[in-house]
Parts: sequence; C-alpha cells; structure tokens
Amino acid sequence: MAFSRSHILTPFTKKLDHIHDSIILIAQRAKDNFQNAIAGLFQRDDDFCNNTIADDEEIDFLEMQIDREGLSIMSRFQPVASDLRYVISSMKIGAHIERIADQAVNIARRARKINEHPEVLGVHELDKVVHLAMAMFDDALRAYTEEDESLALKVKTQDKELDRLNKEVNEYFILKMQDDSSKIPIYLNLIFISRCLERIGDHAANIAEDVVFALSAEDIRHGGSQ
Repeated sequence: MAFSRSHILTPFTKKLDHIHDSIILIAQRAKDNFQNAIAGLFQRDDDFCNNTIADDEEIDFLEMQIDREGLSIMSRFQPVASDLRYVISSMKIGAHIERIADQAVNIARRARKINEHPEVLGVHELDKVVHLAMAMFDDALRAYTEEDESLALKVKTQDKELDRLNKEVNEYFILKMQDDSSKIPIYLNLIFISRCLERIGDHAANIAEDVVFALSAEDIRHGGSQ
C-alpha cells in the first residue's frame, strides 16, 4: 500500500489503501484527458477534444469521492501524525488532479476553435511546454506512489523552467500575430493553451509539495525550506 506501515491490515489500513487507489484512478483519467486534448490539437481531431470534455464529469465525481473517503477516515478513525498528513495530502492531491483535468478541458475547447481555421505554422512550438508539463505531472504522481521525496523536490525545481518556456512561446506567437493579423484568433488560442500547460505544471508542483508534507511534515510552499 501507499505510505510505509508496519502494522497488519486493518479496517483503517484498508481505507488508506482505498484512498490511494482512488488517487491512482483519478490520475489516470486526468492523464488520459490531457493526452487526448493534446492529440486533438496536434492531430486537428475534434473527436479527441470532445472525449476530453465528455470525460471530465467522471473526474469531478472521483474528486468528490476522494474528499468523502478522506473525511470518513478522519471522522471514524481520528488518525494522527503521519497517517493524518497522508489523508489530508491525498485529499489535496485529488483536488489538484481535478484542476489539471479542468485545464485539459480548456485546452480541448481552445483546440476545437483552432481546428475551425486552416492549419498554421508554429503549433509545434508548444512541444517543449507540453513535454515538460506532462513530465512534471508524471513525476509528481510517481513521487506520490513511490513515496519519493527527492523526486517531488525535482518537480518543484522544474516549475521555473516551465514558466520560462511558456514566456518564450508567448513571445513567439505575439510576433506571429504581428506578421499576420488575420491569424490573431489562432495565435491567441495557442497562447491560452500554453498558459493552461503552465497551470498544469503549477498543479504538478503543488502535488509535489503535498507529497513532501506527507512524508516529512515539511512545508515547502512559497519558497519554504527544501
């Protein structure tokens, strides 16, 4: 199970296992939606976009279920110390994953608008932003499942790099708008998509912060000790 424990399986540890499994499930659904949104953009395929939007309701439900599970554990078992940190962090991680899925929906909606226009050069300027945002999300989840604090700290350090890439891409698209004003709506939507990717990285960094808190009781938000 998640979060190393020496005691034998009990109703309490079964509940902890269940909230862990719920996090894995919502994370996989959010990752699928993220990948579908990007496929909808790069492949100019509205079916991928529509699937992302349609599947978001399930992710909302899963996030609410994780909240209910966490509250049930706290009220029934009154966990303390590391167990309490684990439950609270899992609830917060579920919320961050749901927000990542929301950003995937935003990307899908912007991609559909872009797909209404002829293809433009420069869409793949987003490649590095997509790759890093997805890598941060993957690493944050792996830090959670493998209880890897060093990996979580690595995710935190990548956030500034993602901000830099987002800024570079925005500057590129602004120049393209200046070159051809008829394509302004397309490049504006690409700028918004880059912003969504940057926000996904922010939420991945938040997940990493919660992993560190669960494992070591250390608060590394807002430039805290690392």
